[in-house]
Amino acid sequence: MPAYMIILCKIHEREKFISGYGQAVPKLVQKFGGEYLIVAPGAELLEGQLGGYASVAISKWRNKNAAKKFWDSPEYAEAKKLREGLADAEVVLVETP
Repeated sequence: MPAYMIILCKIHEREKFISGYGQAVPKLVQKFGGEYLIVAPGAELLEGQLGGYASVAISKWRNKNAAKKFWDSPEYAEAKKLREGLADAEVVLVETP
């Protein structure tokens, strides 16, 4: 069953974020079999408490295990360091029936 990783991000230093994390992670997503469906700024909060989380990324995966293999990989652990202090993120993984 396909799985989707949904990331809402509040970016504090956009240029540094894009030039580091934003350059490294798409290659890893592809390497681990994922595909980005959406990567975009400008999300509008219609309800809830996530004000300021205006950047959204949604990736599609073969299944939940494939997404977690990426998420838990040493390669992603290194890439994740590139966003420390530059952005706050909320990440959800959901598998479709």
